[in-house]
Amino acid sequence: MRRSRFTSAIETAEPADERASVREAFWFDLHAPESPDEVSLADWRVAGLDQIALLLGFTHLLVIAGYVFLSTKIPLCACSDNPLIPSLLALGLDAVAAVALVKRHKFNLSAHTVVRGLCGYLAVSGLLWVWFGQSVADDLFLIQIAASQIVLCAGIAIGAIVSISSPPLALVNGGVSSIAAIVLARSAIVSIGVEIMGIVLVAYSIAGTKKILVTGRARLRLDAAARKALRFVDEFENSGRGWFWETDSLGTLSYVSQQLADDFQCEPEELLGRQFTTLLSVETHGSEALEERKTLGFHLSARFPFSDVVVRPASDQDVHWSLSGNPIFDERGRFLGFRGIGTDLTEQRRSEQEISRLARFDSLTSLPNRAMMRQTLDEALRNSTHRQRGCSMFLIDLDRFKNVNDTLGHPIGDALLRQVAERLKSVMGNHGQVGRLGGDEFQAVLPGTVDIGLIESLARTLIEQVSRPYSIEGHKVTIGASVGIAIGDPGRSTADALVRNADLALYAAKDAGRGKHRFYEPSMHSEAAERQLLENDLRQAIERGELSMNFQPIVRTAGEEISGFEALVRWNHPVRGSISPAKFIPLAEEAGLIPRIGEWVLRTSLEEAAHWPDQVRVAVNLSPLQFNDPNIVQIVANHLRETGVRADRLELEITEGVFLADSETTDETFAKLKDLGVRLALDDFGTGYSSLGYLKKAPFDKIKIDQSFVRGAASTTTINRNAAIIRAIVTLAETLGMDTCAEGVETHDDLQLIRELGVSMVQGYIFGKPSEASVARELANNVTVEADGFACTREPRHRLMRRAVAVVDGVKTEVKLRNISAMGAMVECDLAVSPGATLAIDVVGVGPVRGIVRWAQAGKFGVQFEQQFDLARLAPKKERRDEVRMLTPSYLDSRRAG
Repeated sequence: MRRSRFTSAIETAEPADERASVREAFWFDLHAPESPDEVSLADWRVAGLDQIALLLGFTHLLVIAGYVFLSTKIPLCACSDNPLIPSLLALGLDAVAAVALVKRHKFNLSAHTVVRGLCGYLAVSGLLWVWFGQSVADDLFLIQIAASQIVLCAGIAIGAIVSISSPPLALVNGGVSSIAAIVLARSAIVSIGVEIMGIVLVAYSIAGTKKILVTGRARLRLDAAARKALRFVDEFENSGRGWFWETDSLGTLSYVSQQLADDFQCEPEELLGRQFTTLLSVETHGSEALEERKTLGFHLSARFPFSDVVVRPASDQDVHWSLSGNPIFDERGRFLGFRGIGTDLTEQRRSEQEISRLARFDSLTSLPNRAMMRQTLDEALRNSTHRQRGCSMFLIDLDRFKNVNDTLGHPIGDALLRQVAERLKSVMGNHGQVGRLGGDEFQAVLPGTVDIGLIESLARTLIEQVSRPYSIEGHKVTIGASVGIAIGDPGRSTADALVRNADLALYAAKDAGRGKHRFYEPSMHSEAAERQLLENDLRQAIERGELSMNFQPIVRTAGEEISGFEALVRWNHPVRGSISPAKFIPLAEEAGLIPRIGEWVLRTSLEEAAHWPDQVRVAVNLSPLQFNDPNIVQIVANHLRETGVRADRLELEITEGVFLADSETTDETFAKLKDLGVRLALDDFGTGYSSLGYLKKAPFDKIKIDQSFVRGAASTTTINRNAAIIRAIVTLAETLGMDTCAEGVETHDDLQLIRELGVSMVQGYIFGKPSEASVARELANNVTVEADGFACTREPRHRLMRRAVAVVDGVKTEVKLRNISAMGAMVECDLAVSPGATLAIDVVGVGPVRGIVRWAQAGKFGVQFEQQFDLARLAPKKERRDEVRMLTPSYLDSRRAG
């Protein structure tokens, strides 16, 4: 069916103007073909010679039968040769040739081999025929002339018939016929005539072969072109890019491709004979679809060509096609139908829909993207103008997400963002639309929501939900969120202004310590400008030499020897003066300057430590960003080698932030640092995301107890809780073989308590504030350092000295009380007093008080009162010398009235 439809025009084409030579025509059947097309042509010519042997054999059989019949009716003369011998041989040869021709494909006989064999067969068969004719002429003496002529004529006629299609066969037949004429004919004229006839037959055969070669080669070229066209058709249909269709004059299908049948889930034969238009459907909604329907119907009825008409099958399948067609007319102008092509637009339509979706939605989280959120914000502001209700916007930034992304890789980061998106949608619900702006930044638009209480509740819930731990591919991940909030007034706020205000509020939330939400305030504009200027100055602070290092001593509690110093960076701005680390360190984190500043701090600290005694260590803070740097171990090793400081003298203080992305990379970095030989300290333990699992996994050498547990730990209001927490930390550290260091120790009372609780090291103002490198170098060369500070956390105190009598170890002695507060006092005493002793002190003019000795030095000690002391009891009593007594009339005097 395909061949008849698509190759009819090709098959009726005129052959190319190509000629074949006489030589080529004569030798074509004898030579081996040189090309596949020549092989096909040779096989086609040989196929016409398959019946030669059968025809000659049948002729031989008839002649022999005639001879046998005549021999029974006419008396024969005695002859030397028996005519049956050549006849039987000829019949046997005919049988062999017939079998060879029939079985030539089985014997793999090529065309030129068959022709060569036929030439030999005709030659031998012809000679046997001449032998038979001569024998018959001798035997039938009475009619020898007639018999010989019959045999001669029969041989020439049959030979001409079987050999005229092949010049070599015609030549062989002409030669045999000439021999037969010479032998059998009784006239020279007959012989000459036979020879002339043979030459004519050969010439005729050559001329016919030339024409056949030209025509055959042209047909082969047409067949090759037709096969090529069919391959193109098949490849096009099988590629899925399109299919062909054809209808007759009545509009019924006469041809369809397999792909179209597959779309209808049937075989092509089931579609043939059906009206093409009944299989198609055009969606009726929309003006464009209506135009498509009109266009298709018009062209089919008007028999006009059409192209790219979009239709779909008359079914529920989500398939779309683009049809193109041309009317077919015969040579007389009669309409035969339509023939055309169809293209599947389904994937294209889906791709267009996907492109449209990607233009509006984030491909990772499926949330609306920046463009879609801007459109949502614009619409919300327009609606707020009409309804006279404001619009709120949240700008949400994930805290510590970059740490997770850098540590665990982008696939984990992508999975984390998807989970964050689900939590944000869950929190926001019907209150507003959440979208992703890019990276770890999200936005929420709340149309018509201006209730401060509701907004604050949503912000707190959002931060709480985002900050809950995540489990991703076996990793436990903890992050946070900061939220900036801006509220737009109806009719007055623009989208750009609202976004800018929310961005400023987000900066304020991050500056407040992250994990916070902040509302926009007008003052944030100046703060943002100030922060930008400060950031620009910070980027050049190292080159300008504005950064410096201070060192605070870390002292062993047992003997008050200096164990080491903590290195603390300071920034002395040329205009602003000294800038607090609490201000510029977070700014450096946001600006991505921490790795650069951190490496400078490490190198400078080690260079200074090289001048200290060999037993004094230097503690350097290592931020999570530095810790997660793949080259951190190599950086530390290089600076140790360059400065000559032993690895065990370097103590890296690491916060719990490095554990927020719990991964094998974190464990590997810990292991490499320990292999390097440096000491590791867990800083600010007890705050943030504390977990005992950190101590189990990480090889820490020291735990630093946060100052929030240490300051005021000796006071009566906090001793029960803070002391218990410190005691638990110390017990845990001792069990794990770790040192402990209490930060923020400022008073003798706190120092004494820290000693009693078993803390091994102390860091705080009581032993020294952070000082310059020269002061630290002098302290490092001292054996011990003396505590210097207040006795306890200073309450409001009475500055005048008070005398008192105390009983110390059963001995009454006079003492002096100074710096008296509601909680205790410093007592000057000549007798030695042990810390922890309970004393009764009788204050002159006030009365007895009881207290516990918290610290003791030569000639003085600190006492903590058992009960809160009322400082008003120390106020001097004034004499009432100038008091005037008012006289009372007798009639108002109740005593006299009685």
